[in-house]
Parts: sequence; C-alpha cells; structure tokens
Amino acid sequence: MGELTPALQVKLLRYLQEQRIERVGGREEIEVDARVLDATNRIPKEAIAEGKLREDIILIATVFLQRFSRENRKKITGFTKEASMALDGQPWPGNIREMENRVRRAVIMAEGNRITPADLELEGPIRRLEGSSLKEAREELERELVQRALARYKGNISQAAQQLGISRPTLYELMEKLGIR
Repeated sequence: MGELTPALQVKLLRYLQEQRIERVGGREEIEVDARVLDATNRIPKEAIAEGKLREDIILIATVFLQRFSRENRKKITGFTKEASMALDGQPWPGNIREMENRVRRAVIMAEGNRITPADLELEGPIRRLEGSSLKEAREELERELVQRALARYKGNISQAAQQLGISRPTLYELMEKLGIR
C-alpha cells in the first residue's frame, strides 16, 4: 500500500471494510470475497510522515469488528467514542494482531451493541487510578504517556518529546524522575 496514492488507499480500505466493489464503468456494487496481501519496500513510518500512507487505526479496528460480529452473529454497531479514543491512543505499530485479538474478544464478551473501552480491556486512566492520591495518579499517568510515546517512536527521544509537547531536556528529566530508562 505504500506505493498507492492516498485516494486509492481509501478505496482499498473501503473494500476491506465493506467487501463490495463497483466495476469500472459499472453501476452496481458486487460482493467480493478475497484476501489482500500487502508488501512494500518503503519504511511505513516514513511513508506515513510523508503523507503517502494512511494510518487509520479505527478503520482497521472497524474491519475486525464487522468480521467478528458476522462470525459470532452479534449485532454490534461500532465503537463508543471512548473506545475509539482508547484504540487510537494505543501504540499499535507492527502489532495489528494484538488489536485483532482485542476486538475479537470484545465482540464475544460485549453485552451492549457498541464496544466500550472495558470490552477492549483498554479502560481509561481515571478508573484505573481511582483510590490513588493526586500525586500518585499524576506520576502514573505521566509514566504511561512517556512509555507509550517512547514505544511508538522506538526510543527516539526527539520524536517522543515532540508528541508529548515538551522539550528533550524536559523529557530526560521526566524519565529520570519516573525511573524510565
């Protein structure tokens, strides 16, 4: 997909989501059952940064949700806003299988018609930090955000600091304070 234009990537992702296409010159959609194998000689992170490759976590998660809803004969209509934010906030690079497994489990276990962060086992920090002092909660949240930023950028301090909206020296100080190597 790294060599496809962004417009064509959108069309391919739409096919993956809906499993329907419209032939060139055709007027009706037809259902297609096919698998897509993707390979590229480009580094995906660089292609995303250059705007040549889409990074759409929610769209990929929605494809999984629809597939597993059909397989399990459950009428799940989508993700709650909080679940979408939790998915989008996770560092998933190279780990789409983990996302797939979380969505599969969430579809099976969900009691409602929309997937929540709890269904995905991605509950927000507030619920997890209840009972902590404000200082402990702040440190735990800072630790999690720093670790996620470092994981997302594979230890690149400059990029992690930029994502967190702080300077490199501030990030180094924060890492030392929180005991992060």
